[in-house]
Amino acid sequence: MEINFNVLSKSISYSSPKVSPGGASRNKVCFPSQHSTGLKFGSQERSWDISSTPKSRVRKAERMKHNSAVSAVLTDDNSTMTSLEEDVGTENIGLIKLDPALEPYLDHFKYRMKRYVDQKKLIEKYEGALEEFALGYLKFGFNREEGCIVYREWAPAAQEAQVIGDFNGWNGSNHRMEKDQFGVWSIRIPDVDSDPAIPHNSRVKFHFKHGNGDWIDRIPAWIKYATADATRFAAPYDGVYWDPPPSERYHFKYPRPPKPKAPRIYEAHVGMSSSEPRVNSYREFADDVLPRIKANNYNTVQLMAVMEHSYYGSFGYHVTNFFAVSSRSGNPEDLKYLIDKAHSLGLQVLVDVVHSHASNNVTDGLNGFDIGQSSQESYFHTGERGYHKLWDSRLFNYANWEVLRFLLSNLRWWLEEYKFDGFRFDGVTSMLYVHHGINMGFTGKYHEYFSEATDVDAVVYLMLANNLIHKIFPDATVIAEDVSGMPGLGRPVSEGGIGFDYRLAMAIPDKWIDYLKNKNDEEWSMKEVTSSLTNRRYTEKCIAYAESHDQSIVGDKTIAFLLMDKEMYSGMSCLTDASPAVERGIALHKMIHFFTMALGGEGYLNFMGNEFGHPDWIDFPREGNNWSYDKCRRQWNLADSEHLRYKFMNAFDRAMNSLDEKFSFLAAGKQIVSSTDEDNKVVVFERGDLVFVFNFHPDKTHKGYKVGCDLPGKYRVALDSDAWDFGGHGRVGHDVDHFTSPEGIPGVLKTNFNGRPNSFKVLSPARTCVAYYRVNESMSETEDDQTAISNEPLPTANIE
Repeated sequence: MEINFNVLSKSISYSSPKVSPGGASRNKVCFPSQHSTGLKFGSQERSWDISSTPKSRVRKAERMKHNSAVSAVLTDDNSTMTSLEEDVGTENIGLIKLDPALEPYLDHFKYRMKRYVDQKKLIEKYEGALEEFALGYLKFGFNREEGCIVYREWAPAAQEAQVIGDFNGWNGSNHRMEKDQFGVWSIRIPDVDSDPAIPHNSRVKFHFKHGNGDWIDRIPAWIKYATADATRFAAPYDGVYWDPPPSERYHFKYPRPPKPKAPRIYEAHVGMSSSEPRVNSYREFADDVLPRIKANNYNTVQLMAVMEHSYYGSFGYHVTNFFAVSSRSGNPEDLKYLIDKAHSLGLQVLVDVVHSHASNNVTDGLNGFDIGQSSQESYFHTGERGYHKLWDSRLFNYANWEVLRFLLSNLRWWLEEYKFDGFRFDGVTSMLYVHHGINMGFTGKYHEYFSEATDVDAVVYLMLANNLIHKIFPDATVIAEDVSGMPGLGRPVSEGGIGFDYRLAMAIPDKWIDYLKNKNDEEWSMKEVTSSLTNRRYTEKCIAYAESHDQSIVGDKTIAFLLMDKEMYSGMSCLTDASPAVERGIALHKMIHFFTMALGGEGYLNFMGNEFGHPDWIDFPREGNNWSYDKCRRQWNLADSEHLRYKFMNAFDRAMNSLDEKFSFLAAGKQIVSSTDEDNKVVVFERGDLVFVFNFHPDKTHKGYKVGCDLPGKYRVALDSDAWDFGGHGRVGHDVDHFTSPEGIPGVLKTNFNGRPNSFKVLSPARTCVAYYRVNESMSETEDDQTAISNEPLPTANIE
């Protein structure tokens, strides 16, 4: 069989300047053109249409071009975030050394690097340092100072301003604010009898005069908490002054856990995590759901919908109050309890941060400060550039000084106040391009990424953001949600990259959905699906996932639902024989998720409930479902029930994560696909010290199937999807020793078996996957027997 080994990867007192710091808001430099080179170093050319819906931004079906070569991936554990150099050069662009095909776009990289350096120097000149610039929350909004509360708000378009609230009977005549030359309104409110004039947990608003003479009320932009009257339907939100006494503050007890070698991420939504049809709380999630996540051997929790959003059905992506926690699930101290509990379990916690756009809600959100002023006096661009027509939301002006302060401070706030361990940046594709990816089919040709369509203002902001995050917390994990595949997104700022640690491998779930919806099992191409999983850029790490929340919402279907459909409601009892649909569904559910994890990236993600094949889609309360919460919850009892087959998928998910915990294959530099056997529907590859054999054939079991490997010796089963514990048939012997045979001349690929110097033979039943490990002959028999992965959670520390 023809083999092509492609190397994908080898072993950064407030003040404001009186000038516009960002220069022109659009990049007007002309760039040299070039014929298409496609993505280099093993990546295939891609064609994606990323038009999206306003609510979930689910991508349309991905279309990919593939060649027939089998890929091999070699990665370096330290290839992504090395060091954040202070003196970033504008002449020597490290990215071009990694990928010489970027040479024609050298002017583009020099231009954006110069913009980054110039912006950073301006910040240092006027603010002292980037880190100090990102402490805006200590100056803006409400802050305690000696003997008073100081409130500051940037609203240059306001003619007059007052602060109003419960503390003054909503009459601001005695609390008028003063405006400085930079458009910042401020007021000092003296204490009353040594107590703050504004009581803790009382309502406040910014009351200001419009240019047309009207007075309007808005929630302060930097508010730390906002609530709505739960007894009133569609009640507007109020800002809340949050400054609890020491006895009511949550004090963190546990340190952040060490950064994992590779993140195994559990994507979760606190509000819909209850088994009951209601909104769940931060504390209930901490006590009830976090132990489940730990038991399934995840090492990272990614929390959605934490930033306050007035519309629950937006999944948290239409943010109204950027510094406030979502009040539906509790108050700021409750969220701190959740994060501390996660840290006590050894789980790092990431937060979904939405800096790509903001809710267009003028009553509750930041958009209320836009009253028709120029873009330089607003958080947002004016006209069409300030509005996302598919998401129905506002778009930030990243060249604006106060916008940079607001967003960078927002990142530092979540890191330091709540002890989050990193971020998943939402909607990065929309930020990177002035067309926002709307009706844009990315094919992987470099001119699509580096042209006047690139929003250099946003690129510079993301470079500053990643520099800041890793300065404040060097062990932070930062992930970009980008479907375009922009080169350099996951490389350090010092090289001319944008600085993310990982990007989401967003083409993978689209490929699985395409196969499940449009192809019979016999039509599945082993080369094509393998190419989709290995299609990632040289030295840029990816988070692989078979499905996320996008595939779980109403109108779409999860993998389990696509496989088993209505039989998930009637055919999951272990007390009767499984139907062919359920038998196939559970087998492929395990294989698809494990195949994605083992081959698709340097990290793995699963959305809450998908690990056990949750049967329902997600449908938030809305008029169309009579405001029901029935489909906005997770039925954990299904996975817990001994008589239901959901337990098998949950057990296999636990075992997959346990396998990586023991063998660290996700972080391994060695990844080689040696065989994509189309006739027998078998894929064989090595990842780290493991050999994986996937048999996707619907009915053919292969006896004595020859498997290539690197090292000689004795191999045994490490994980078997056909084990009884996982709902299989127990056909593969776990006590069998598989001895290797030499194949050809070492180092001479054409004489080897599928390019591998050794081989061994296995039993490969239909629709099963098995991982094999090489036995360490120095280990005792007892120690070696304990290497195989069973349906048991990893031991955890005894936590008080």
